[in-house]
Amino acid sequence: MRRSVRVLIALLVLISMSGCATVLKGSNEKVSFTTDPGGAEIYINGQYMGKTPLQVNLRSKDVYSIEFRKQGYEPKMVQLNSRVGLGWVVLDVISGFVPVIIDAITGNWYRLEATDVRATL
Repeated sequence: MRRSVRVLIALLVLISMSGCATVLKGSNEKVSFTTDPGGAEIYINGQYMGKTPLQVNLRSKDVYSIEFRKQGYEPKMVQLNSRVGLGWVVLDVISGFVPVIIDAITGNWYRLEATDVRATL
């Protein structure tokens, strides 16, 4: 019992000394890309990433321009935006001043608008 109390105290100190989103979420999110029909090429910010279906780790605080291409079909463009997760901000404010600063600097309290991007060509 004594050891579990120490672990709990250490965890609470860790969270209070860093941002909630930094500890619990991190800076990246897995995003899945699918198309109808399948096998379309995916370009993220102009860089070829592979063919659908595809899963990619993207930084949560960035904005992405996604282009789907497949021979015989019109290309499809999608914008993937990020926004501040209000829940992380509230947790940081409750936890104290330091977590607010850390998550603001790292941008870890941002999240992508979608983690499942589907396109019909």
